[in-house]
Amino acid sequence: MDKILEGLVSSNHPVHVKKAIIKKVVEAAEKAVTEEQCQAMFTLTTHLILLGEDAFQKQVGFQVLEAYARYHRPEFERYFSKDFVLGLLQQGYGELHHKDPAIIDFIHSCLRLLISCPSVLEIFSVIQVEVLRMVCERPDPALCARLSTLLSDFVQCIPKDKTGGLFCQQLVRTISYFQCFANEEQELREYVNQVTRASTLLQNIWKTDPATLLPSLQEVFSIISSTELTYEPSIALACLVQHIPVQMITVLIKSLTTDHSVKDTNMTKALCRMIDWLSWPLAHNVDIWVIALLKGLAAVQKFTILIDVTLLKIELVFNRLWYPIVRQGALAVLSHMLLSFQHSPEAFHLVVPRVVPLVQSLTTDGHPNSKDFLLQFSKLMHCMMYHYSGFPDLYDHILESIKDLPKPEEDEIKLVLNQSAWTSQSNSFAPGFLRQSGKSETGKTGLVNLGNTCYMNSIIQTLFMATDFRRHVLSLNLNGSERLMKKLQLLFAFLAHTQRAAYAPKNFLEASRPPWFNAGSQQDCSEYLRFLLDRLHEEEKTIQVLQSSEPKEVSADDRNDNGPKSPDEHVPSLTPTDCDSRTLIEKTFGGKLITGIRCMHCNSISEKEEPFTDLSLAFCPPVTSADTGPVEGPMVGPMLHCQGSVNGGSENPESGPVKSPASSVSIVPVMSEPPLSVPDLVNYFLAPEILDADNAYFCEKCVSLQRAERTLKMVSAPEYLILTLLRFAYDAKCHVRRKILDNVTIPALMRLPVHTHIPRPSSTSLQEDSPECTENLAKKLKPSQNDEEERIDGAVQDTSVQSVPYVLCSVVMHSGLSSESGHYYSYGRNVCEVDGTQHLANCLSLKDDNRADCIPSCSSLAVSHEQGNTSSPSGHSDKDWLLFNDSRVTYASFQSVQNITNRFPKDTAYVLMYRKQEIPGKNVNGTGVANGMRMNAEPPLQKELLDAIIKDNKLFLQVRNIDILANSYCVVKSTYNMVSKLYYKGPISQSKVS
Repeated sequence: MDKILEGLVSSNHPVHVKKAIIKKVVEAAEKAVTEEQCQAMFTLTTHLILLGEDAFQKQVGFQVLEAYARYHRPEFERYFSKDFVLGLLQQGYGELHHKDPAIIDFIHSCLRLLISCPSVLEIFSVIQVEVLRMVCERPDPALCARLSTLLSDFVQCIPKDKTGGLFCQQLVRTISYFQCFANEEQELREYVNQVTRASTLLQNIWKTDPATLLPSLQEVFSIISSTELTYEPSIALACLVQHIPVQMITVLIKSLTTDHSVKDTNMTKALCRMIDWLSWPLAHNVDIWVIALLKGLAAVQKFTILIDVTLLKIELVFNRLWYPIVRQGALAVLSHMLLSFQHSPEAFHLVVPRVVPLVQSLTTDGHPNSKDFLLQFSKLMHCMMYHYSGFPDLYDHILESIKDLPKPEEDEIKLVLNQSAWTSQSNSFAPGFLRQSGKSETGKTGLVNLGNTCYMNSIIQTLFMATDFRRHVLSLNLNGSERLMKKLQLLFAFLAHTQRAAYAPKNFLEASRPPWFNAGSQQDCSEYLRFLLDRLHEEEKTIQVLQSSEPKEVSADDRNDNGPKSPDEHVPSLTPTDCDSRTLIEKTFGGKLITGIRCMHCNSISEKEEPFTDLSLAFCPPVTSADTGPVEGPMVGPMLHCQGSVNGGSENPESGPVKSPASSVSIVPVMSEPPLSVPDLVNYFLAPEILDADNAYFCEKCVSLQRAERTLKMVSAPEYLILTLLRFAYDAKCHVRRKILDNVTIPALMRLPVHTHIPRPSSTSLQEDSPECTENLAKKLKPSQNDEEERIDGAVQDTSVQSVPYVLCSVVMHSGLSSESGHYYSYGRNVCEVDGTQHLANCLSLKDDNRADCIPSCSSLAVSHEQGNTSSPSGHSDKDWLLFNDSRVTYASFQSVQNITNRFPKDTAYVLMYRKQEIPGKNVNGTGVANGMRMNAEPPLQKELLDAIIKDNKLFLQVRNIDILANSYCVVKSTYNMVSKLYYKGPISQSKVS
């Protein structure tokens, strides 16, 4: 025997020598006769198998063991007893630890040889107890895999009854401890194989004893939902999901989501860890379970959990799309998360920067499934960009990357979106948490969307970019006032000086929201703008009345008796101490129109002057519209009563907007060739209109209804011209609200005809609320030649028309298909007097000067391509235009403003703001610099505003620093725990880090 052992010392023998040695050992095992020989042979085989120095010695050991057990069965049964097995499992063998996988392999081999012996039953009972103890000691993946293989082959060793459920729970917990530190592919494959063997054992137990399934699943949820674990559960738990019957999903998810003992924090943690399981390469049905849990939480309206988890994990899920082995499941989860998260674009915008690289990779990687996958992914991107339209700067590159792929039909997109939403899309969710960050590279501040408040945000940014208006608002002395103008001043101050990337205008929203606007609902931005300007105007008029009623001088005795006035009694000063009593709104946005009506029977003329703050421009109706009667639409301005309800996007301000079902929305395709321009719409607005038939004019001179001509003439041009394009129309024939999607060319420079001398014949003025004042643009036509001759004959004086130049400074875009849905964003730039004066003079010098002063219609000024690209007409950087999209502020260009509808058909210009420019040597209507509206520099902040901004900036910086420290702490703690596990075998406590 000693000679045999000596021959086994080295495995460097040639093959024929090894075979000879093995033959001799096997022969010795077969010929063993005495008790001592049998004992020695069993000891030899055990030694070779458990303590063999190399694979050759172990191979010899297993072959000798098999021969020994065949020829000496009674002796082998006597030596391999339950006590011997118990000693191996509890104490090991020699220097071999009892947790070494070699011991399990040895026992496994011996059981195969003893399966027909009665004594094996005693060994089974011992192993049943010991395997439960072993899994409670958390064996590593290698030992657990060997143990699982042993139990799968000898199911008699699996614990039964109550201990069976406990064994499954402990095995689940053991799997949660698995960690893979391998880097080589072979090692990774081995790790996956080990986990698979453990999960297969559980599957077999669940099939044999279904009563163990529920305790096992409870243990899984207990692990992944725990917020107090000192370790992160292994994603190897994902291997268990594929073995759970799919038909149990509905029952289990309903039980979990309706269990009041499960806290939201635990559910959030569990869902996050289940999403992490998508990284496990061989797991099936993980996506089904994740989606089922997401739907279950939505069913019980756990929207906070869904929002938090989506924002936290959406990027991780997207990153899984790079790996073909887990790609399909990850796409299923990503699609559900994005399509259900319909209240805010935040989740989608987190992954937008990753889309183009992924598309490029899928296009070129050559994987057989990449093409089909790319089609699915492209469809998802089209759905998201359709739903969250209004971000051209983000989506341009995506559209370019998928331009060669088929685009889904609009009806298909709507169907997908409607089926996936958490709710019926009431969009009533609170806005997500805005990540603490500094301003964008533009240096401008965005506005937080407070729940469908993009209508307000776009208007505020537009008013803020009206340079003169902003400077005058900031220069007002409003200390101690709680009026709306004070809140606007504070908001402008924050937009100009806060350190935040985006400011939340909560107070201003509450103060400025029209009473008929429902909180959280989508509203019309033009209606909001009119209401806001009207409120500010009326507020200042009230203050002027109060100031005029106050005594100019107060005696010292009165001051001593009455004491200082309280803030409520204080009347702020909103107007300069000059003879101009106009309000700031009138000075900035106010203009005047004269409405004239000439009776075509007696040629008598009636005129009425009307102020306005914006012009509502209707689109030219189709020829057949005259047959269907007037097109109604209540876009009426509070200060322009002669502008009737034409193609409006909102109902009468007194009654509030009337909502129509989303299903009644229809799309009007772009039909204009060539496209309309803003001057075309202005000219159509100012064109003469014939009043006839049902809309005939009652002439007081004729004392009867007569055919008449109504004209509009602008007699006072505003400093800032606001134009609203009436895109939201009500089709009386089809009874649906529709959006006019016609593209409208927006000129950077425009001339507006202003009548400087108007004849005032003696006639009866029209009453403000008379029926004849209602404009019927559907019947507005150019007068016939005979009518024109009559008008000329009846007029006794000519009108002098001057062409007033305007430069574009802001455009509010509406992205969507109806007034009840969609998104508002705005383009804007600072336009100062010095920016446009010289360039406008150069542009006009190219024209006929004589003609420039007598053009009776609106026209655009030609701008070269280079000039259109510049930041201003004087040629600054092309980063002059800015795109304001709620919290997001980015650079843009004038080309993007002009081409937006071509790239994104749902995105159309809605509200435009032009600033009047003065040409050297000319001063129209005595306005311009002379009226004191132009300010050349930003006014200094008043102390009250400055203190509020400094306080908020300190708070913001403190919060941001806390977040930075918290993130640093998490990184340090994670790193230290990793090191401590490797070297000190224990996680670090929070006190140690502190």
